[in-house]
Parts: sequence; C-alpha cells; structure tokens
Amino acid sequence: MEKITGEVKFKNERIAQIKTAIKNILDFKKEIEANLVKEITQILEICLAGSIVLDASDIHIEKEEKKAKMRIRTDGILHDVYYFELKTYQSLLSRIKLLSKIKLNITDRAQDGRFTVLFGETPIEIRVSILPSEYGESIVMRTLNPESLIEIEKLGVREDIFQVLEKEIQQPNGMIIVTGPTGSGKTTTLYAILKRIQSPEIKIITIEDPIEYHLKGINQTQVNPKKGYDFANGLRAIVRQDPDVILVGEIRDLKTADIALQAALTGHLVLTTLHANDAAGTIARLQALGAKPTNIAPAINLAIGQRLVRKICKKCAVFFKISKQEFEFFEKNFKTFPKKIKIPKFDQEIKIPRVQAEGCDACNFSGYKGRVGIYEFFLNDSEIENLILKSLSISDLKKIAQKKGMVSMRQDGLIKVLQGETTIKEVERTTMEE
Repeated sequence: MEKITGEVKFKNERIAQIKTAIKNILDFKKEIEANLVKEITQILEICLAGSIVLDASDIHIEKEEKKAKMRIRTDGILHDVYYFELKTYQSLLSRIKLLSKIKLNITDRAQDGRFTVLFGETPIEIRVSILPSEYGESIVMRTLNPESLIEIEKLGVREDIFQVLEKEIQQPNGMIIVTGPTGSGKTTTLYAILKRIQSPEIKIITIEDPIEYHLKGINQTQVNPKKGYDFANGLRAIVRQDPDVILVGEIRDLKTADIALQAALTGHLVLTTLHANDAAGTIARLQALGAKPTNIAPAINLAIGQRLVRKICKKCAVFFKISKQEFEFFEKNFKTFPKKIKIPKFDQEIKIPRVQAEGCDACNFSGYKGRVGIYEFFLNDSEIENLILKSLSISDLKKIAQKKGMVSMRQDGLIKVLQGETTIKEVERTTMEE
C-alpha cells in the first residue's frame, strides 16, 4: 500500500518539464488531458503543479449533475480549466481527503485540512476546504506559496503614504488595522510589515486562524476553538509573554476587540485585520462589535483600506487618447483630491491603457497580468480622536479625513491608471463610487 504522508513531492526534472509544457490555461488543459489515462496521483500532481506554475491562488473542483468542473483563480478572477468525468472526480476527492487527513466517510458537513507540496526548494502549503453541495462535495484548495510574500516597497503604496506607513510601523504602541474583503491582500500587507520591522531586539508574536505563512524569527500560534483556544484566550496568553509586537489574524468579536485595544493602550504595537468597506468604516465596525469609543479613539494609530486591481499585461496592452467621458470621470473623482499631494499631470491629450479583448498567451488571454494594491490611509490624530469620541457617522469622518489629506481607494486607483499600471474598468470593478 502507498504510504500517505501529507506531502506531494516533485523532482527537479519534473518541475522543469511542467514549466516548459504549461505557459497558459490552454496548455494546462492539454496537459491534464494527456495524463488522464494515468493514476489519480499523477492527475492530481498535474492539477497542483499547473496551478503553481500559473500563480493560481485557489483551485476549485465543483461537482455538477453529470461532470465535475475544475477552475483556478489567477489575479482574483476564476477561469474554467477542465471538466472531469464523475469517476475521476470521485478518485480526486478521495486522494485529496487522504492527503489532507480529512475523514473519507463524512459527506454531509464541511471539513478542513491541509497538506504540503514540495515544489523544488519551496514547501508550499495547500489549505483544503470541502463543503457538501447539491450534487456532491465541492473542493477548494488554497495555494499558500511563500514566494508570493513581498517586501513592503512592492505593495504599490504611493510615495507620500509610504512615508506615513514607515513612521507608523515603528511606533512602540497603538493599533494598525487593515480592512477589506476576503482576497484583498490584507495578509500580504501585514506580513510585509512584519518582515520590515523584524529584528533581534524585539519580540513578535502572532495569533492566526490558520497560520498561512511561516516566518523565521517570529513566534506564531494558531487558534483551536475545539480546545477552547480562540483569539480572545490566545491574545490574553500572548500579552503575558512580554511581546513588543502582536499580530492578530482577525478581529471577529467584542472579546478579541477589547483585549487587542487594551494591548495597544498598554505598550504594544498591535497589527490586525477587520472586515469593513473602507478605512473610515473601521471605527463604526468596532463600535458595532460593542467596543467603546473611549478605548477606540486613543488606541488606533492607522486604519488602512485596500483592494487589489489587476495590472495591464505589458506585452499586449495598448494606450489610447482619453475620451471625453473618461476625462469627465477623472475630473469628477478628483474634485476632493488634496491639493498638497502631487498627481501625474492629466489633460484631454493624455493616453491611458486599455486591454486587448483577446489578450495574449503571456496573460492567459485576459489582457491583465499580476495585481497591485490600491489604498486609503485613515490616520488618527487629536482632532480625529475627539470626533471618534463623539461617535460621528462614517461619511462625516471620511469628509474630515479627506480635508486633512486622505486619498480614497478609487482616487489611488485612478492615479495608477494615469501611471499606466491598470485600467479605469478595473478601478470601477473593485471600488465604490464616491
């Protein structure tokens, strides 16, 4: 019998073959077809390796009535790859469950697991979620590739707010909160901050659910609610470990919020994430959880709202003279733009990028390749602190923050359009109208 180790190993020669064979999704499909006659372990290996080579963040295998569809998510967008026969799907499901140490005989409730892919020198964690659906079980495998962790300079933060970020992450205490929906790059931002501030002189402890990436020199701990070790209990224990910096994976409830705020007020720098629509909405979200304004106001140093937009493919994108409608769109969105912050010069003669509908093989025929962050920084000061104590509405807080120099995510995205990095369509897709 084959030993199930929770690992999938690739030899260097095989990696080289796969990288040569798979350049885009069409190649990926052909490679799967060519290996269908082989054992299920090899079919799964092709699915995993192809996804890693194409920088996919997730692999979805969804059972339908007569077949099972496989899709991968690249640059935040799902792409159909292949339709498996139900027999192949069932074998893939069993193999994935075995690798992930998930129970094979349970099909009526959600299960989670993980395994490791050794792809060259890089161990890549695969986080598995299996969910009962109408026709069977839906599989999602999230690829946690350490190579996707980037330096703070590569996040796409504008020069003027990069200086603010550099200053705030060096503070001895207070809280930095990153907000945005799932898949908006919050974890990448927090890990980039940790990599920047890490040094032998300070102690950093994280509490996560689950640990996504392993960082050297940092104490990482994972919650286990079944054993009573949740964010709140873990955070209480962490504070007793004498840390300088604490990373809380996510604030989900009042207990966690209160302990994190108290830690920020008592000599710790706390980094965390929160689900809110924008940076100013962080305050209202904490209040909705039940946190007191008297704790929120002095604790928060900086709230960051962020999204990820796809970058144009440098090989096939084209630049066109801005249309009258597009020019008016820019003018409308730059009405509240702070005068002290420089933006690229734009007039009715400027050329901005547009993607070719058919794309090219370098970008999987999408017109986009890679992603970059767009941000808004809600910086706390004595005036904002007083307004938080008065429980002002989100819109009022946002207006005052904009008067003090805050640039919205949409405005930041449009600056990146003028810089030739992305398109108006992408900015509209990912941000709310002002």
